[in-house]
Parts: sequence; C-alpha cells; structure tokens
Amino acid sequence: REGIFVGYRYYETRQMPVAFPFGYGLSYTTFAISDVVLDQNEMDKNGRIAAKVTVKNTGDAAGCEVVQLYIRDDYSDVVRPVKELKGFRKVELAPGEEQEVTFYITEEDLRYYRLDGTFGSEPGTFTVMIGNSSTTENSAVFTLK
Repeated sequence: REGIFVGYRYYETRQMPVAFPFGYGLSYTTFAISDVVLDQNEMDKNGRIAAKVTVKNTGDAAGCEVVQLYIRDDYSDVVRPVKELKGFRKVELAPGEEQEVTFYITEEDLRYYRLDGTFGSEPGTFTVMIGNSSTTENSAVFTLK
C-alpha cells in the first residue's frame, strides 16, 4: 500500500528522525565533504555533467568514507522518490589528506517509467546531492534540456 514510500509515512507522521540512515557507518576518524560543484548547469540528452566534491579526513586516524550520489527529479509526471541513489565511491584517506571525488551524470541516470509505460527521461530541473548518508542536503541543481 505504501509503494515507493515504505516506512516514510511512519517517520514523517511521528516526526521521529531515523536512528541509522542509509549509508550510516562508524569510523575511528571524521570526514568533511565540500559543497557540490557542477561543471555546467545545463545538459542535453547526449551530454554529461561532472559533479565534484572534495573529501577530507579531519581526524587523527586513517579511514575510509563512502561518498554517495543521490538525484531528485524536481518536477515529474509520476510520483518519484525524494532521493535516488545513483552512485557511490569508497575513498581511503590518511589524517589531513583530501581527495576530489567526481561523479559523471548522463541522461541514462535520469530515466524512469513514465505515465505512458515507456522508459525515458523528461526535460526539467534535477537536484544532485552528494554526502555520506541518505540524509545529506549538500546539493546543486541542473537542467536537462
């Protein structure tokens, strides 16, 4: 009955935060993730956009972080998830070390089953979110022409 929003109504109606969001993990160190930077603000159906962040180990021990890419279709004819996981990268960093992580987004990453039953994308705005769990709000916006 809940469809794609399984569990969503329970937490939203009770205003209870999720104890362990998707992507949550423990580490002996801490990490900082920079703001999302896109190499362009518009993409055509044959193009691609590079979405970049810099991950820095801000702690005293070496460690690994899983950087996750989520995309939201801001306006769609079909009800879609608020965040769809589209990619992830695992980075291992020494204390104080930083590394740039780049995700390449193509039109194929934006496809879904439309009202008419076909699989494809629609022009419009999309929000790209990159962080270390599904609760990330670190985002940038682009338009598919």
